[in-house]
Amino acid sequence: MAKQAKLILLRHGKSDWNQKNRFTGWVDVPLSKEGIIEAQKAGRAISHIPIDVIFISSLIRAQMTAMIAMTEHASDKTPILLHQGEGKFDAWAKIYDPKAKEQMIPVYQSWEMNERMYGTLQGRDKDKTREKFGADQVNIWRRSFDTPPPDGESLKMTADRSIPYFKNKIMPLLKEGENVLVSAHGNSLRSIVMYLDNLSKENVVTLEIPTGAPLCYSFEKERWKKETL
Repeated sequence: MAKQAKLILLRHGKSDWNQKNRFTGWVDVPLSKEGIIEAQKAGRAISHIPIDVIFISSLIRAQMTAMIAMTEHASDKTPILLHQGEGKFDAWAKIYDPKAKEQMIPVYQSWEMNERMYGTLQGRDKDKTREKFGADQVNIWRRSFDTPPPDGESLKMTADRSIPYFKNKIMPLLKEGENVLVSAHGNSLRSIVMYLDNLSKENVVTLEIPTGAPLCYSFEKERWKKETL
């Protein structure tokens, strides 16, 4: 029987554009100095929890957050980013020392865990966008469940890619008793929490996941329990 597993959901630390109040979406912006500090703090909060597998989005702010957080971990294991299907990576990045393989934590990246795509709002200043389109309209684009911004994704559309990925790639590992860290984004993680907590579309629109603050769930016998770190 599989042992109890833990799932840690970590929204990336503040990015440069978070601090500059710009819509980011899929624009690949790195962490700010404050975001780096948030990632370090998050790493200390989860440093006592063994990590078996890490999942990250394909965006650098989530990747930086996971790697910085793991520098604070009590384990001496090394997170190693896997590049499956990327040219010669599979063959040329092979590890030949069995001990080194035992001491690695596989890191899988996927676009399905990316932030929602904000369409023609990407790069725009949020306050100036409110001035142009009205605060009510911008709030609908940002907080409604199924109304997307112009040429972008709604939260529902984000959930339609992130939840199946979670079910197909991450859930099987949790069922085997593996502890999993997911470093991703506000909206992809809101989608997953919606699934875990069985939230309605009305409830999920008020859900906020702060930057750099890990959420922890235990999973055992097909049941989820939220834990305090």
